[in-house]
Amino acid sequence: MIARQALAVRRRLVRRFARDTEGAIAVEFALVALPFFAILFAILETALIFFAGQLMETGLADAARLIRTGQAQEQKFNKAKFKQAVCSGVIALLDCDNGLKIDVRKLQDFSARQPVPIDGEGKFTDADFVYEPGLGGDIMLVRAFYEWPTVLPDFISPTNLANGNFLLSAAATFRNEPF
Repeated sequence: MIARQALAVRRRLVRRFARDTEGAIAVEFALVALPFFAILFAILETALIFFAGQLMETGLADAARLIRTGQAQEQKFNKAKFKQAVCSGVIALLDCDNGLKIDVRKLQDFSARQPVPIDGEGKFTDADFVYEPGLGGDIMLVRAFYEWPTVLPDFISPTNLANGNFLLSAAATFRNEPF
């Protein structure tokens, strides 16, 4: 009789435990929260990178027009002044003064290629960058680069440099107008 009562008590406890769902949501959230927030923050960081890249593209296109029309040559732009023109089209999302690197050079023809300035170790290098705005009729290549510091770990965040940063780039190739 006692064994039968003990068995009945056990069955009731098991049934009550099976029906009890208190805390189940907390456990499920604990299992899903880390991947959910990792994906959410990766999406936000990727969106910021694309937005910053678009701002840089627009700023470079506007500043490159100054070279194409001869205004930069007439106003005696140097590399710093041209960089300032690019930065004027970029809101405070980029640290233009310290991070933006500019390369303006004359090309022999439109098929001439310039390598991406990443060395064999995956580091960004601007040692070969110049500022040559050219004359009327010259074919020009204007490039801008910015190392975007990523916040998330490399396996979640898009990176293309050895130091874990993402290299944003913008370029414009054109023939200077006769001036």
